[in-house]
Formats: sequence, structure tokens, C-alpha cells
Amino acid sequence: MGVKVRKRNSKWYVVIDFHGRRKSKCVGTREAAEKVKREIESRLTLGDLGVFAQPKKAETFRAYAERWLKTEALQRCKISTVDFYEDYLKRYVWPLFGTKEITAISRDAVKEFTGSLCTRGLAKNTIRLAVAALRVVLSAAVEDGILVSNPAAKLGRFIETEKPEHQAMAMEPEEVDQFLAAVRGFCPQYHPLFMIAVRAGLRQGEILGLKWGDFQFGQGEHDENRYVLVQRRWYRGRFSTPKGKRDRRVDVSRELRHVLLELRDQRLLEAYQQGRSSIVDDLLFPGEDGKPLRARKLVESYFLPSLERAGLRRFRFHDLRHTFGSLLMEAGAPLPYVKDQMGHSSIQITADKYVHLIPRRNVHFIDRLDSQTTSQPDATRTQLARSSQGGEKPVEVPQPIDGKAWCERGDSNPHPLRDQILSLARLPIPPLSHSA
Repeated sequence: MGVKVRKRNSKWYVVIDFHGRRKSKCVGTREAAEKVKREIESRLTLGDLGVFAQPKKAETFRAYAERWLKTEALQRCKISTVDFYEDYLKRYVWPLFGTKEITAISRDAVKEFTGSLCTRGLAKNTIRLAVAALRVVLSAAVEDGILVSNPAAKLGRFIETEKPEHQAMAMEPEEVDQFLAAVRGFCPQYHPLFMIAVRAGLRQGEILGLKWGDFQFGQGEHDENRYVLVQRRWYRGRFSTPKGKRDRRVDVSRELRHVLLELRDQRLLEAYQQGRSSIVDDLLFPGEDGKPLRARKLVESYFLPSLERAGLRRFRFHDLRHTFGSLLMEAGAPLPYVKDQMGHSSIQITADKYVHLIPRRNVHFIDRLDSQTTSQPDATRTQLARSSQGGEKPVEVPQPIDGKAWCERGDSNPHPLRDQILSLARLPIPPLSHSA
């Protein structure tokens, strides 16, 4: 009976034999084993039998994640963000890591998880969001002292998939007119809703959460003090703050103001008939139950059929917002203004999302190829000159060679690189957009 230090296969163990109860533990070096032996002997002398207790089983990843979603996540994140995490955890993370002890999740296991998602043919953004849901839970475990480091940190470079990412699309002005005309013919009651989408760029949930008290119409159509204050959105049956948790002011165009005023007058008349004198707190687009219109019904029953009747390709509802942003930039609006109207957190997001969507802006550069590939006159050109006798006949007139214009694109007698760059800089550049 007692505590002894033993060596087995070049490793040092502390062996405990106390009243018929035995336990051994690998410690490492002999010095460390001797130190542990003395500590255990002191505890056993005091009657502390905790050394024989079974180690507590680590919590599974799913158990920890569910607890985090119901407590800390609700305090730190918006409800929509918590819903997103829970959705992606259920779909992609729990099937692999749900029953695994959270302390047993290694970086190699996370890499294998990422690779398995790639082989399923998922889009890169879907894989990125699935890894993000895993990473945020493991980060919380690090903060709680359960993990030393996050095994899912900085794994973006390992995401490779053959499925192309979804590219944002935007309607051109003619397509916007076709779409709105189709809406007026098919579902005129929602024409103002789609006008807000393409003329103000609000997100779907922000449109569904609009109330009449959010609008400032000004004293007339020439009054520039006309805008909508975006301060809420409708998401999964509840109101929440807009994306980024920030309100924003979006200017209202004259045409949109006119359409909304007509709808407001109609709603005021209906309210008066019901004995009410104000519609400030009324929703612009209520459903049958008085709550905001359901997003799925809006898309499936009104948006997609209107696209079909307009003869347009299948856009997403969110592409109406992209349309607003791209056309606003095409109209010459500065990037900071577009950023504020769209509610982006940085101007870089605005540039990345909408510059490439501007329709027909770059076609002028393609047209320049036509002029560059047409037959070019020789260095000594022919001119038509009137003869002194009054008749016309072709007369070869020697033309001086302009050293600045010679060899613009490089030929058998090229200039040095510096001169070629300078000559290219002198080429005329067409305007970025057509004037109305």
C-alpha cells in the first residue's frame, strides 16, 4: 500500500495502491513523477480520495453550441444572426461534430470537414458560412477557457470548389420599365412596393417593415427634403433592426414620391371610413392577418410571375436592390452617397458590388477596337486637291511625319517603351456614360 514511482518503456508513472484501490498515471520525467508522488501522499494522508475520481466527461460540441445559442449568442448577436448560425450548424456542422467532444476537435478534423463540404458541390460562400458557424462556437469555447486555441481560425484559403459563386445581377433601365409595366398589369396593388425596391434599394425585409410614419414627403415635388427613414425590418415573424443595427435615411425620387402619395391618400380614405384619423403606425404592405406580407408569398405569387410576364430572365428579389445601386452609380452619383443610400458599412463594399454591374458603361472601350482595326493610311498619304484648272484629280501630296503620332501601337520602327506609354496616354477616352 502506498504511492510509488515506476519506469515503463522509457516513461515514468506514478502508481497508487491505497486500500485495494489502484491507479496509475503517466507523468513524464522522474523529477515530475517524484513531485506528484509527494503531493498525492499528502492528500491521501488528509483523507482526500479525489485522485481516484473519474474525470468528468467533456461536453459534446452540439451540447455546448445549443447552450451558447440560447445564452451568449442572444446577448451579442441579432436574432437573425442567431437563426443563421443555428441553421448552418444543423445543416452542415452537427452531422459531423455534433456528438464529438468539443475538446477533441482538431485543426486537421476541421480541414477534413471543409474538404467534405467542397466535394458535395456546394457554393464557396455556403462553405465559408458553414465554417464561420463552426468557428464562432469554437471561439466562444476559447473565451470560456474550454479550448486553448480555435482550430477553425483562418481556414478560408482551404476552401476550393468547382461550383461558381452566384454573381449579382442588375436590370438595365429598359428592363426596369418592362418589369414595372408588367407589375401594373398583373398586381397593381404591389406596384408601389416594387417601385421602392428599384428606386430606393431597400432590402426585402426593410420594405415589408415600412410604416407610413417613416416617410417625409416634403412640401412639394421640388422640395428636396423627401426621404424614408429605414429603422426596422421584418424577419421570420418579428421586427428587428436593419442590417448592421443602424438606421439610415434614403432619399425618395419625385416619381416614387408621386406613387406613394397616391397610395397614402387611398389608405387615408379607408382609415376615415373606419373612423380612424391617422395611419402613421400602419404598415404600407400588410398581409391578410394584418402583419407584414409574407416574403415567400411576395416572391412566388407576385415577383416571379411579373418577371415572366415582362419576358425577363429569372432575377432574384435582391437583384432589385442591386439594380438601384448600379443605376445610381450610372447616373453619376459619387461613391460615398451611394454607400450611404445602400447602408453599406464601408465604401469598399459599394465599389466591389456595384461598379461591375453598371450596364453598358464599358462598351465604348470595345467600340474603340473597331476604329483600331480598320485600314490605316500610309505615312505618305494621298489627298484630293483641286487643280489650278478647276478640275479635281487625285494628287499625291507629301505629308510631314509627326514624330509624336508615329508608331502609336508599335511597328517596325518602334519608339522606346516610355514614348509608347506617353502616346497611349494621348488617345482620346470616351465618356463613361451616355448623356440623356
